[in-house]
Amino acid sequence: MTRHLGINYNLDSVVIRLNLVELKKDEYTEFVKNNPYKSHFLQSYEWGELVKKERGLTPIYLGLKEREKIVGATLLLKKKLPLGLCYLYAPRGYVINFKDFTVLDKFTEEIVNFAKKEKAIYVKIDPDIVWKKENYKGEVTLEEAKDKKIYNELLRLGYKHLGFTKNFETMQPRFTFRIDLEQSMEEIEDHFSKTTKQRIAKARRLATKVEIGNADDLVTFYHLMMLTESRKDFVSYNIEYYKTLYQLFNEENKATLFLGKVNIPLTLEIIEKDREEVLEKIEALPKDNLSKSAKNKLKELTRQKDKLEEEIAKYKNYLQEYGEIVTLSAHLILEYGDKAWVLYAGNHNILTETYVNYNTYYEHLKFCKNRGLKIYDQFGTIGDLSPDNPRLGLHEFKKKFGGDYIEFMGEFDYVISPFYYFAFTKLVPIYRNIIKRRKKKELKNEIERD
Repeated sequence: MTRHLGINYNLDSVVIRLNLVELKKDEYTEFVKNNPYKSHFLQSYEWGELVKKERGLTPIYLGLKEREKIVGATLLLKKKLPLGLCYLYAPRGYVINFKDFTVLDKFTEEIVNFAKKEKAIYVKIDPDIVWKKENYKGEVTLEEAKDKKIYNELLRLGYKHLGFTKNFETMQPRFTFRIDLEQSMEEIEDHFSKTTKQRIAKARRLATKVEIGNADDLVTFYHLMMLTESRKDFVSYNIEYYKTLYQLFNEENKATLFLGKVNIPLTLEIIEKDREEVLEKIEALPKDNLSKSAKNKLKELTRQKDKLEEEIAKYKNYLQEYGEIVTLSAHLILEYGDKAWVLYAGNHNILTETYVNYNTYYEHLKFCKNRGLKIYDQFGTIGDLSPDNPRLGLHEFKKKFGGDYIEFMGEFDYVISPFYYFAFTKLVPIYRNIIKRRKKKELKNEIERD
C-alpha cells in the first residue's frame, strides 16, 4: 500500500505540494544510483533486501515527490522493539542535497511524521557528509567543520549529534580512506608509500596471482574472513550472509570477489634461481688474499645464501602442508553508482612475506579504475591514532595506498520519544555485548572444528 503524507511550502510565491510516498524498486534505484549528491551502496535497494533476509529488519523505500518528480529519497531500516515500538535508521543519511535547506527541512518534517505513525522512538541518520578531508601529504583540502552550516541546520531541526567518535563506535565507520579514480593510474601509484611499491613489486616478482572468483569461492572467502576475525578479535556474519550479499549485488555484476594466490612450486623455482645466482657470485670471488671489500661482499652474499636456503626449506614444508596453490587473500568489492567499496577482506596468516595482500589491493584498485568509477573507498579506519590503539596497524596499512583521509560528520538521532529513547540506548549496549561474546565463542568453536 502506498502511504502519502503531503505538505505545502511556498517557494518564490509558488505553492508546491510535496508528497512522501513509498517507491517501487525501479524508480527508487534510478533516483538513488544516479543522484549527483548522494550515491551509496548502503542506501541501495539491494542492501535493504539483504538486511531484511539476514538481519530481520524491514526496509522501507521512501521518496519525496514534487508532483511526479522525486526530489529526495531514503532507505529506512525498521527495527521492531517491544511494546509495538521501533526505531528507524537511514544508513548514510537521506539521498538529498543537504545544502538545500528547503528540501532538508521539509524532508525531515515528512520523515518525522512518518516515524510517529510507525511508533518509532527515534530516527537515526549518519550522512556521508565530509567533515574534514586530508590528502596523502596530510594537507586539509576540504573542511565542512569551518562553517558548520549543515551541522547547525540539523541541530536546529531537532537532531541530536552523537559526538565526534574516533573508533568504530558508530553504525558505520566515521573515518575512511578514499582514492580519487579520476586521477591517472600513474598519479595514483605515485601516492603509494615507498614500502607499498616495493611490496607490490616483490609480490609480482614471486609470481603471485590475483584472480576473480565466483559464488563457489565464497567458502574460501568465508574461511579467510574467520581467520582474520579470530586474529583481530571481532565477529561479523555467517556464510549465508555473504552468499545473500553476493547474490543480490551480483545480479548487475556489482559484487566482485578477488582471490590472491601463491603458486608454491613456481615461487620455489624463483627462490632457487636466486640462490643459484648468489652461489655464482660467491664462486666468482677470489679464493685467497681477499681484500676488505671482498670479505664484506662475501659476508653479505653468504647471508643472502643462508636466508634463501631457509626460505626454500620453509616453502617445501608449506608445499607438503597446503599443496601447490594457496589462496592467501579474498576481498569482496561492491560497486554502486560511481563508487566502489572494499567491503570485506580476509587474509591468511601464512606466507605474508609474499605480500599477496598488497597485490590483491593493487589489482582491484586497477579494476575499479578501468571500470570507469570515480571513487575507491577502503571502507573504514580510525580517528584515534594513538600508538596503543590496537587498530592502528589497519589504519597505517590503508594509509600506504595514498588515499584522502576522510572524516564524516557522524551520527544524528531525531528523538521522538525521550523516555523510551533513554531506556533503549542504555539497555541495548548491554544486550549487544552479550551477543558479541556469544558470537565470539561460536566463531572459536567453528575454527577449532575446521
